[in-house]
Amino acid sequence: MTRSLATTVVTGGLVAAGLLAGPAVASVAPLRRAFLPGLAATSPLHRIALSYDDGPDPGSTPAFLDLLDRYDVRATFFVLGEHVAANRDLVTRMAASGHELAVHGWDHQCVLLKRPRTLREEIGRTVDLVRDVTGRPARWYRPPYGVLSTPALLAARSAGLRTTLWSAWGRDWERGATPARICWTVERRLRPGGTVLLHDTDRTSAPGSWRRTLAASDLLLESWSTRGLPVGTLGSHGLG
Repeated sequence: MTRSLATTVVTGGLVAAGLLAGPAVASVAPLRRAFLPGLAATSPLHRIALSYDDGPDPGSTPAFLDLLDRYDVRATFFVLGEHVAANRDLVTRMAASGHELAVHGWDHQCVLLKRPRTLREEIGRTVDLVRDVTGRPARWYRPPYGVLSTPALLAARSAGLRTTLWSAWGRDWERGATPARICWTVERRLRPGGTVLLHDTDRTSAPGSWRRTLAASDLLLESWSTRGLPVGTLGSHGLG
């Protein structure tokens, strides 16, 4: 499913499904800000939370780890369980480097297409796997495409996770994205206390997009450092 199709599913589901798909307004930024401001992961602290979705990916994630290490910055990685299972050594490295591992689901299928029991099983399995590989419990859940449903919210809660989204993103998955465009898209909505969404893989994005995201991450980290804005994980973001 493309991201534009996911947005169509969200708005259509909201009208047709009432409470079941109602929280899916979360994936549409103006609706999210209006009706679900708590999901934007904004903090009262003067800092930025940096997050990456869809990994781990052995072909791209290590480059992001190297870049973050160069800036001495830790980020939150929302990982997919099936790729954690296939890349345990990489996930071990991520945790050992001080990064925070969070749950993005078992795979990248939209939650509106899954049964409640399947969501509970898959989110729980991913939580268990992250704990097994890293020795640390995951705290956060962000669904694929940012699309929420009542069963997804309940499944995350039953697994001990807090659901959170973002306050600024780079639209870095798009074919026409450039490092400069990604930075502009992030910065136009970002305020101190905000949470940034980017992607450390092109698995569900335009081929090669991760290289542009990597370059944009470098530019953003340099800019935030120059402006004296601390950058870190959601766990250090004062969200409780």
